[in-house]
Amino acid sequence: MNPRRPAPVYPSDVSAALLKSLQEDHDEDTMRTLYRTYSGELFGFALNCLGDRGLAEELVQDVFTRVWRHADSYDDSRASFRTWLYGIARNAVVDFKRRRAVRPALAVEPAELAEGVGEDSIERALLGWQVATALSRLTPEHQQVIRLAHFQGLRLREIADETGLPLGTVKSRISYALRALRLALEEMGVEP
Repeated sequence: MNPRRPAPVYPSDVSAALLKSLQEDHDEDTMRTLYRTYSGELFGFALNCLGDRGLAEELVQDVFTRVWRHADSYDDSRASFRTWLYGIARNAVVDFKRRRAVRPALAVEPAELAEGVGEDSIERALLGWQVATALSRLTPEHQQVIRLAHFQGLRLREIADETGLPLGTVKSRISYALRALRLALEEMGVEP
């Protein structure tokens, strides 16, 4: 997985249509498209929850395996594709932490053994979901720069090179995107 690779930004209805195609045909190209679109931001979510790059990569793979296996359980009348995907990711994080608490790795510190699925990690996961929901309310241009900067860790110059935009445009777009994200979070009752 290459977390620095920019993912195309698809509206949720396009992602839902891709998933519908996956439900009907189990098409590998569709799965690759979904993976390229969402793996970067899911990696950021997993890294935030688990704190380890290797474990985060493993979790992203697990999430997409679950998407592949359970594509037929998606119902667009109940939730957007992104909400469904992050629900799977949250459940995967909880499952991972439970397994880790029951069967800790040999090279862990004693303090880590006492760590379970704590309230703090669940709150972080909830905040991540709220941020993803607020992010989905932004324009595609603003979503793109936020994902590139904050989820994929690109610098302003790298974003400019990646998108072909002038550096000044990237700076102002990120500034406006962060303001819009803050406003969306406030509207949702989340204090940024």
